Amino acid sequence: MTAKPTKRPVNGVLLLDKPEGLSSNTALQKARRLFRAEKAGHTGVLDPLATGLLPVCFGEATKFAQYLIDADKAYTATLKLGEASSTGDAEGEIIATARADISLSEFQTACQALTGDIRQVPPMFSALKHEGKPLYEYARKGIVIERKARDITIYSIDITEFDAPKAVIDVRCSKGTYIRTLSEDIAKHIGTFAHLTALRRTETAGFTIAQSHTLEALAELDEAERDALLLPCDVLVQHFPKLELNDYAVTMLKHGQRPQFTENISTDQPIRVYSRDGTFIGLVEYQKEIGRLKALRLMNTADQ
Repeated sequence: MTAKPTKRPVNGVLLLDKPEGLSSNTALQKARRLFRAEKAGHTGVLDPLATGLLPVCFGEATKFAQYLIDADKAYTATLKLGEASSTGDAEGEIIATARADISLSEFQTACQALTGDIRQVPPMFSALKHEGKPLYEYARKGIVIERKARDITIYSIDITEFDAPKAVIDVRCSKGTYIRTLSEDIAKHIGTFAHLTALRRTETAGFTIAQSHTLEALAELDEAERDALLLPCDVLVQHFPKLELNDYAVTMLKHGQRPQFTENISTDQPIRVYSRDGTFIGLVEYQKEIGRLKALRLMNTADQ
């Protein structure tokens, strides 16, 4: 019987190109096994049908994964007009049909109408929880749960291909956007139906699909080559202000204390802090009323 590979402490961020047909968690576990990582987590779920950019956090990077979940994202979506699916994508059954002879100008007008700050009702086939269970579990039993509309932002919708009933769009959007629902809403604006036949995440928080690696490519590398592809943990928080601290302040933070900081800091955001030698220490918040720094998430520097 083959012994299980020994797990090891691995810290960093892998930009994974998730293949079609795998859940995000399955893709995560495959990557984790390749790296023999003790701890791993991802930064936002992609449906099994979807492919593309899935940042995977190993070790200490998991402490900062939540800050990437909140980031803006970009997708390439392929729509089939004139058909509604039970799931909003190609995995479901076709439950209704309508006209599919849509003109490009009609489609452009609908895309423009759904660009900007809008409200979107999450789909039943989603991982959102209701009374502790994901909505898709209710949906599979034919149970419909009332969902509240949420505020989202569609920054842009670019039509890259149009030959009705097929349309391909590039979407840039805020967190919490469901592209399946967006495609249905575009069609609804025209007076027809639509569902997704393909979806690819191309960008998140400034990372692009061109920077990502497939599971197959990773499997061809040796361990040192794979490790060299990992990005440092602080790439997850580059959008926050930066502060360098002296050794005394760093030591105080690590011991649960709140060092004084008398310089004026005009931000309500978390602040990423570094030691004098450039080592990433973690995230703090500035408590303006008392002039002190409070730790939010700190690296275990012994594992860096």
